[in-house]
Amino acid sequence: MSSNVKIAFLCGSLRTGSINRKLETALMRRAEEHGATAERVDLADYEMPLYHGDLEMPETTKALVKHLATFDGVVVVSPEYNGSLPPLLKNMIDWTSTFDRAHFTGPVWGIASCTPGPMSGIMCMRQIQYILTRLGVEVIPVQVGCGNAAKAFDDDGALVAQPSSDLADNMLKAIIRRTQEKAALAANA
Repeated sequence: MSSNVKIAFLCGSLRTGSINRKLETALMRRAEEHGATAERVDLADYEMPLYHGDLEMPETTKALVKHLATFDGVVVVSPEYNGSLPPLLKNMIDWTSTFDRAHFTGPVWGIASCTPGPMSGIMCMRQIQYILTRLGVEVIPVQVGCGNAAKAFDDDGALVAQPSSDLADNMLKAIIRRTQEKAALAANA
């Protein structure tokens, strides 16, 4: 059953073999199982220099903002670097926040993180939520923290660890439900 909801998936890691890319892929499959259309938006396709207010905005930033604004939902999947979000993701947020913010205020956002250890990226997810909320983003409160990554996925790459698997379902269902509510409100306005 199709929900007509389009969800973009952004990974804060470009590393080959990244466990967060693995989580991103598992979440994309899960979103499609729930009837959404899932699309990976690869930040490697949108090169941006280190943010500096005196630099001219790169065309890649404008293209990314316009592309993200076409989605009903966005899920950020991020590694945790030294208890924080990775510079790639922070740089993207800093650049895109200086342009039209429709990509922040239109879609409903979700946050997920995967770590090799047991802490499941909780510090990183907290910081991402804080930053996005300050920018006016509607962030679903259910976040997918996935610790002990070596045991979190089956041989086919499906997320099987609990409670991460249930959190993934709850977050994705909440994104779909909330975007449908927003669409109904807009249709009745």
